[in-house]
Amino acid sequence: MPLVIMCGYPSSGKSKRSNQLQSFIESSTDKKCLVINDDSFGTYKNDVYADSKKEKDARGKLKSSTQRLLSKDDLVILDSLNYIKGFRYELYCAVKSSQTPHCVIFCDTPVEVATTWNSEREDQEKYTKEIFDGLVMRFEAPVSKNRWDSPLFSIAPSDELPCQEIYDALFLRKAPPRNLSTVSQPLSATNFLYELDKRTQEAVTTLMSAQKTSIPGDDISIPGAKDKVHLARSINNAELQRIRRQFITYTKLHAIEDISMLANMFVQYINNSIK
Repeated sequence: MPLVIMCGYPSSGKSKRSNQLQSFIESSTDKKCLVINDDSFGTYKNDVYADSKKEKDARGKLKSSTQRLLSKDDLVILDSLNYIKGFRYELYCAVKSSQTPHCVIFCDTPVEVATTWNSEREDQEKYTKEIFDGLVMRFEAPVSKNRWDSPLFSIAPSDELPCQEIYDALFLRKAPPRNLSTVSQPLSATNFLYELDKRTQEAVTTLMSAQKTSIPGDDISIPGAKDKVHLARSINNAELQRIRRQFITYTKLHAIEDISMLANMFVQYINNSIK
């Protein structure tokens, strides 16, 4: 099922927009529409967002429930804060793996309006001021130039939800292609394992050396790869070696005929691992 990722401040109107889109899909098309939200797990949100471990566990449940439903038909709406860009990226990777489109709906509600709406909620549904302010402070707004936040629909409180445009983006658009590093390939030549070890170690050595004169945000060229490692943050040798071992383990099970692609596949894997 194509995926809609709702995003916004607490009490910004995400559930209202989810219900509007669900009504449109089910009344105007032959598609089914499933909504996953925090209430699906019967947890009290103030307790969850007050404890980082509980919040992490809750996000894990949201993600796994979403992944189980992803396919090329019908629609899944993830109605939650989704305020961490790294989590939205994880969902995007799940979408790519399932070969189905997605979009992000950002309820672009001013903080003062969301504060008023929160105060009007029933006590059991209301965010406490401490939790509300903390979530607003940590909120990472979606950016349309990021592939995991695109296509992006930013909706102000006074806007009509562009249901038909959202439908077209989900059902009339091709799914994003899988990364080379996650596509199963046929068995390769006999020197595959030697080349796999050699080229990944060469990439690690090059990256460690380049970091001595580079800063986070730089793009690092790797021998044999057309893509570059985007140095989103500094990365030490131990972490690089761990990423290398994971890549080797996976690639041994999905060997390729064209070993010249190994370096570029490893670059893609590194970029996805260090975001």
